[in-house]
Amino acid sequence: MPRSAVQLRADALAIWHAAVAAVRSDRLVQENVWVEGDWLHVGDETLDLRSIGQIAVVGAGKAGAGMAAGLAAALGPQLQAAKQLAGWVNVPADCIPADTNPTRQRGSPIHLHAARPAGINEPTTDGVYGAEKILEIVRGLGPQDLCFCLISGGGSALLPAPVEGVSLAEKQALTRLLSAGGANIQELNTVRKQLSRIKGGGLARACRAGRLISLIISDVLGDPLDVIASGPTVTDRSTPAEALAILERYLRGNESLAPAALAYLRAQAVVRGANHSHTPSNVTNRVIGNNAVAVDAAGVEAERRGYSHAMDAATKLEGPAEEVGRHLARMALRMQSEPGPDCLITGGEPTVQLAPAEIRGKGGRNQQLVLAAVVELLPSLALAPSPSPLCLLSGGTDGEDGPTDAAGAFLDAETFVRVGDRNLDPADYLRRNDAYRFFQETGGLIHTGPTHTNVCDVRVVVVDRRQDSPGSRI
Repeated sequence: MPRSAVQLRADALAIWHAAVAAVRSDRLVQENVWVEGDWLHVGDETLDLRSIGQIAVVGAGKAGAGMAAGLAAALGPQLQAAKQLAGWVNVPADCIPADTNPTRQRGSPIHLHAARPAGINEPTTDGVYGAEKILEIVRGLGPQDLCFCLISGGGSALLPAPVEGVSLAEKQALTRLLSAGGANIQELNTVRKQLSRIKGGGLARACRAGRLISLIISDVLGDPLDVIASGPTVTDRSTPAEALAILERYLRGNESLAPAALAYLRAQAVVRGANHSHTPSNVTNRVIGNNAVAVDAAGVEAERRGYSHAMDAATKLEGPAEEVGRHLARMALRMQSEPGPDCLITGGEPTVQLAPAEIRGKGGRNQQLVLAAVVELLPSLALAPSPSPLCLLSGGTDGEDGPTDAAGAFLDAETFVRVGDRNLDPADYLRRNDAYRFFQETGGLIHTGPTHTNVCDVRVVVVDRRQDSPGSRI
């Protein structure tokens, strides 16, 4: 039965929201932590509560508030009191309601600390303060104590503890340089780890608890533990020499931007060579949610809505957002004209190389991806004056796409109507990284606010394939 443009848009959004709901951070924690009598179950591990002294909680990430609430609920008020539950988790400012701390509302003494402003994904003085508090907590624990570390995407920027001699201002400058230059997450976090006292296993080495268990919601494709939030509880496999090579490549001779960092890395490359700093054996790192979980849930919702769907959750780094967007646009055209699925669900995290600051607009990788798809599809209008409808969307599961208040964007038939009515030039917006303002004009922004989770991006393409509509049409 034919589907209208309105129906396709509603279905695409519902499928995407189902993906996000499946990786709700409080739900993921409670699926992995529960109490039965004197036994604490964490995944497939069972701990005797009678042998545990205090339970402490630390962590950082965009999912931190939900994870803290989920852990508090899993432990329950009696166990919280008996084990003197206390803790500190660094989160973005917009993950904390203005008037109250959400975990305290639920009876938990876990403090949520605003470690950076909303939409500014870089280290701050507030983040440094919170990181020092976390180090203070874990250093004060004893051999009978249990420490939970709640790690999720965004943790790298939320957990800054610069090495001696390197200023926060210099780390901020490097973060901006690497991000604007299109550095991927592995490159960015390699540099971050080598210039931090808490990343790259630093938190685990500082912790004096008898057991340290990290619950991790992965925002890195393939779930490399040493890369997620820069691996504060994981042995660092990178080296100072690798970080130095990355920096030198992106600095392109402009060493005055980061003199202290370069000097530190050069000295460490000589002293440490390829030796790694190993984390203690009493540390367990457990991934409780990732992009594949979200994509699978989206597939279930698509099937429920009557679609024949195909799914793919990337397991390695993707290329530029523009290339991914153009590919999805071409797949949409094929889906309309060929037998097979009429819904495509993919997960991943592409990169964006920013335009020069003097022409740069506003946007994020998901908005840039969908705008590239708009540009790719426009020529098809000339071939199909009455095109069959489709909807293509891409959104960050954290509800935050770049320095904007949108999770991502979508295109559908209405997008192309407004392009013509308002005489918009999508290619110009794309060139200037100004996708946010383009989709403001077309009504294609996706707004969710903070979702308290983060497992990269989910993209959905749905098409109406009518029997009387042969050919590649949008």
